[in-house]
Amino acid sequence: MAKTTLFVFAKISPKAEYFGDAKEAITSIVQLTREEAGCLQFELYVDLSDEKLYLYEEWESEQDLEQHYQQPYTAAVFESYKNWLSDPVEITKMRKPLLQMSPT
Repeated sequence: MAKTTLFVFAKISPKAEYFGDAKEAITSIVQLTREEAGCLQFELYVDLSDEKLYLYEEWESEQDLEQHYQQPYTAAVFESYKNWLSDPVEITKMRKPLLQMSPT
């Protein structure tokens, strides 16, 4: 079986008064995260209404993602989420299906 990477899409819903704090905290760990083993992509997006934050991530494996969650800087952001968020983070994990080529 061919190896596929793990894609993660996270929807982050800060309370209005903490939106800037949440955005700044995530922005502060983007480069550190990109330098982690197994991180292929880590991008922060903001919706047009400035109410929600989205992370789009690509990892070589689930284990690499779990190691990311254990990093002190990631744990610090997660700890802040306890006060900052109006709803729990919605995380969707995906794999890209491998398309089989038909013979020509």
